[in-house]
Amino acid sequence: MEELSIKIKIADREYPMKVKHSDEERVRAASKLISERLKHYREEFGLDDKQDLLAMVAFDCLVDKLADEENLNAIDHTVLEKINHLNKLVSQAL
Repeated sequence: MEELSIKIKIADREYPMKVKHSDEERVRAASKLISERLKHYREEFGLDDKQDLLAMVAFDCLVDKLADEENLNAIDHTVLEKINHLNKLVSQAL
């Protein structure tokens, strides 16, 4: 699969990247979200130090990721319980 050469801007710096065509939209969306979070923290806390802002965005993203993983694990557990219950019902009916 052919890769695209794109440039992503994060904290006023451009980063050249090679991405799969299928990943381009996701990569650009991630860049946009990072920029939005940087702007939010800059306005919310009055920070201008890019390292502090980037650290806060990285921390925020990781907290979100961990919360998503916990939610997925809870969903998986619920689905597994329901499947086991359905299996018992089917076994009893047979």
